[in-house]
Amino acid sequence: MNDNLTRCPWAMKDPLSQHYHDAQWGKPCRDEPMLFKMLLLEGQQAGLAWVTILRKWDTLCAAFDNFDPAKVALYDDLKVAQLLSNPGIIRNRLKVAAAIENAKAYYRLCQKYGSLDRYIWSFTEEKPIVGRWETMAQIPVKTALSDKISLELKKFGFKFVGSTIVYSWLEAIGVVNDHILACSFR
Repeated sequence: MNDNLTRCPWAMKDPLSQHYHDAQWGKPCRDEPMLFKMLLLEGQQAGLAWVTILRKWDTLCAAFDNFDPAKVALYDDLKVAQLLSNPGIIRNRLKVAAAIENAKAYYRLCQKYGSLDRYIWSFTEEKPIVGRWETMAQIPVKTALSDKISLELKKFGFKFVGSTIVYSWLEAIGVVNDHILACSFR
């Protein structure tokens, strides 16, 4: 971590956070499977530190079939029981159920918009929103945009998509770039 690059302060806590910050966070993502995966991972993170998700990333992806909506939408009671007995994931019954419902909701959204990619990027006319924050304390946890998207996703049946989770998702997939002004990765 001593490479003389300036990073957002949250990325300096551990190597996993630094790697995620440097390689992925805030970079525009147009990859459909990754957009869906990140939405579900943000929901899994609710109430926890993001580093918890980073530490469990590989196990979560393996347990949830890499968050493939076609597979997750078909999970049955046996699969749910297997998931809830897996110590490598977030063993929260509501979050597991939400992943399944979100996979089903994904197809309803795609029926109307064609893809999650097309849907989410339409809000910003295909361009990232670039924050101009000097400190992390200035960065909002939600905005009017995340409020709007949250409400729309809920209408499709998505769960664990409150405005704060949606805003974190928008940052994660680069629809919003909230690297602070001094960050070398801005």
